[in-house]
Amino acid sequence: MDRSKSRWALGFAGVVSLFFILTWHGVSFNYDFENFFQHDDSELDFYQEYRELFQNDNDYLLIALENKTGVFDSAFLVKCLAFENDLLHINGVVEVVSVLNQKEPLISPFGVNFRPLLNWSNSQSLSKSSQKIKADKQWMGNLIAEDSSSLLLLVQNEQMISKENGDVVYDKIAGKLHEYDFDGFRTAGKIKAQGAFVNLLQQEFAFFLSFAILGVLFLLWLMYRSWWGVVLPFVIIVTGIFWSVSFLLLTGGELDVMSVMQPPILMVIGLSGMIHVVNHYQAALIAFESKEKAIFGAFKSLGLAVFLTALTTSLGFVSLYFTNVPSLMWFGLYTGCGVMFMFLSLFSILPFALYHLPPLPSTNREVWAKRWNRVLRFLFQKITNYRKTISLTFIVFTLLAGYFMSQVKTNGYILDNLPEGHSLLEDFRFFDQQYGGSKPLEIYLQAGSKDLTLFDYKVLKEIDKLEDFVRGNFGSGFIMSPLTAVKAVNKAKNQGKPKAFVLPSPLAYERMQPMVNRIGDSQNIKLWTADKMEGRLSTKMADGGSLLGKKQHQKLEEFVANKIDASLLEVRLTGTSFLIDKSHELVTYKVFSGLGFAFLLVGIIIGFLFRSWRISLIVILPNIVPLLWIGCVMYWFGIEFKLSTSIVFAIAFGIAVDDSIHFMTNLQMQMRKQQGLLKALYLTYLTTGKAIILTTLILVSGFVMLTFSSLEIPWFTGVLVSLSLLFAVLADLLWLPVLLLPFKEVIKEKINRRLSPDQDKQTLQK
Repeated sequence: MDRSKSRWALGFAGVVSLFFILTWHGVSFNYDFENFFQHDDSELDFYQEYRELFQNDNDYLLIALENKTGVFDSAFLVKCLAFENDLLHINGVVEVVSVLNQKEPLISPFGVNFRPLLNWSNSQSLSKSSQKIKADKQWMGNLIAEDSSSLLLLVQNEQMISKENGDVVYDKIAGKLHEYDFDGFRTAGKIKAQGAFVNLLQQEFAFFLSFAILGVLFLLWLMYRSWWGVVLPFVIIVTGIFWSVSFLLLTGGELDVMSVMQPPILMVIGLSGMIHVVNHYQAALIAFESKEKAIFGAFKSLGLAVFLTALTTSLGFVSLYFTNVPSLMWFGLYTGCGVMFMFLSLFSILPFALYHLPPLPSTNREVWAKRWNRVLRFLFQKITNYRKTISLTFIVFTLLAGYFMSQVKTNGYILDNLPEGHSLLEDFRFFDQQYGGSKPLEIYLQAGSKDLTLFDYKVLKEIDKLEDFVRGNFGSGFIMSPLTAVKAVNKAKNQGKPKAFVLPSPLAYERMQPMVNRIGDSQNIKLWTADKMEGRLSTKMADGGSLLGKKQHQKLEEFVANKIDASLLEVRLTGTSFLIDKSHELVTYKVFSGLGFAFLLVGIIIGFLFRSWRISLIVILPNIVPLLWIGCVMYWFGIEFKLSTSIVFAIAFGIAVDDSIHFMTNLQMQMRKQQGLLKALYLTYLTTGKAIILTTLILVSGFVMLTFSSLEIPWFTGVLVSLSLLFAVLADLLWLPVLLLPFKEVIKEKINRRLSPDQDKQTLQK
């Protein structure tokens, strides 16, 4: 690129920057659980229809109110009831369910009467009520903790409440909790979790942006020891990030748990591309070329290579689009676009700056160049002497790594992203231990034929069998279904005895059917449709992870297939928890499917450079190494496949393949100078080898920044991508040259075909 073109390029950068400044929309953050569901999924479509019939299964807030002397304390209960009544006046709170407002029906010859479940009007009534409740599993572990240390308020908020309105509702509830000064309290639910996640995102984004900036400035000063060697790259990188974030916001995107990783990722990617160009420019100056010739040569020689590396890195991120998980899809797409914006920033600003700024300081430049050459020369000599040993070592290690990687299990949790010890995580675990779980479990029920309803006795028997299995298989506490109304009536007919909370005999059920309708219609939660043909079984369970969830789901399917009469009752598992568990499992498969597509495209790019599918395959092999090796690392350290770890493979491949692209383009350039393959490899090793090592160190230092995150996704990305980049350097500098040497005739032929007519057609030196 000459001087005049560099001015046009800088003008282009100015126009793009001005456009994004004028269209700036401001930063917005988002965390929506449904962004981690698989879209274009029949199960998601079914759940959306299901919640139209009944309700969303996670629009609630669990509140546990603690009392040091136990919950059966009249003063404590009075305060709890006042708090509950205050909650009902908060706009957005629909209903509060607790032991304080429960009334149990009692059926006598004179009709149906309802009496408060808990009576604390005097000490005698309280003692009698508490003894009765403690003996009743319908309430203990459901609305009162097993150890009686706390009672539960289940707050139903507006259906499908927005994040903003949910924040307002939760802030008001939290304010009331502090106002009443209970001995302790715990809260868990979507309206709390979303707000907590967004607060974490805002903190993480500010932290990573500032930390990445300081890290890049420090690295630049170490490398160049010049004011413009620090300021210029910083301007280029910040410009690229500004374009990327502006484009995201302009097209309706929002910053979420994934996109907070973009600043450090884009910074180190932009810096590594710039180092390749500046390194070539400095090498030309050391060789006493003029400044203009050095700049022109650097961009001419490396323009295609830097573009291809940007393209392959972008493809690695874009491969995440195939996961069909919105959060991953948009992270991959926008980060892939960000990489290309960084390339545009680099090639529109750097040429003009190099022409108009003085050369970098030359102090000790030649000394360091000699040291680099000495080390790389020694390394290349050892590689050529031990080719068979190196190949065998890589093959054996990679095959073993592939085996261990195949043993890695897929397992994820709803609150995977939260750091260990976070208050929200601790609260959810509290409800898992004390109240049978915080994770909703929903099962759709439908009468097996049009001649039946869910309240036919033989259908109720099937529901009873299903409830027993769900209780044992999922470890659930209290279960609600159409059968709940029947059990409640039977209990009422037996003076409220806990043992009577069961399905009665056929004759007894026939006599109580009118009462079932009356009590059932007064239920707070919708459990069946008006025609009684469709219903739900709703409960909660502890979050044991998607691996355990998959086994539980399979057992449920087997039970339904073998023990439930489909002509009487049809059963289908659904709900947000089921969809998230399924996403953890499917995302791993789809990430690797997307990687296959990325491998194919990179293979085509390499094939385009050398016009040979064999060379393309050779270059792909070293890039399989880091993926399998980090899979092996995951196995040995007990790291499982999940949403937060599967994406690492797409990111790692997109960045690691850059080394191979740079190596092969430089090798092609050396061979076009009529060098034999061995000599061309040697010269490539001395020039590109240094740049590959430097850029890898910078990339690793950038990704290591992510390990300071308190969120799981950035932390795993930082650790595993850093390791994969180190593995990629070993594969590209140790194994790739060894793989290329046996194909010198093929490479020679391909290069000869591409030489221009005025070039010497003599046989390439051996």
